Amino acid sequence: MTDARSRIIRLRWASGLLIAQGTLMELSVFVGVVVLLVLGTPQTTITDRVDIFALPYLNDNLYLMMAMSGIFGVLRVIGAIGLARNQMWGLVLSLFNCGTTLTLMVFLMPPGLLDGLLTGSALVLILTGWLQRRPIVSVRCHAVCQPDARPPRGPRHRLHAAPVLLHHATCH
Repeated sequence: MTDARSRIIRLRWASGLLIAQGTLMELSVFVGVVVLLVLGTPQTTITDRVDIFALPYLNDNLYLMMAMSGIFGVLRVIGAIGLARNQMWGLVLSLFNCGTTLTLMVFLMPPGLLDGLLTGSALVLILTGWLQRRPIVSVRCHAVCQPDARPPRGPRHRLHAAPVLLHHATCH
């Protein structure tokens, strides 16, 4: 299997996980709140019987949390579709969604555990599909690319945001 094919497969799997999470866990909750509101079910009917979240504030605002879930679900599915179509905006939106979910999952226990598993898995697939096995800093590149050359010096090489990319541009 080619390297590009492996990357595409990882990104498609990540996209599938994000679509599943967005539809099954987030958009379905939004549909649920719409049904509860149409039926006229008061929020206290649910929160008096079941503690869904560990934090009382979230349980007290359950319908708002369920409505907000729809926003997250739509953003997650849109990002995943962009990711599946190999669009950079889809990758960035999916990374933001993953970061937000991993940050918020602590406050949304116990349902946040499944969110964390799906999002964490998707994040690993996205990062390995996008960045592959690239090293953070290529220490041995100069010795391999130009054995007789001195390593680059000067202020633009010392504090550059991407020293490996700059270095490869000067090597190759």
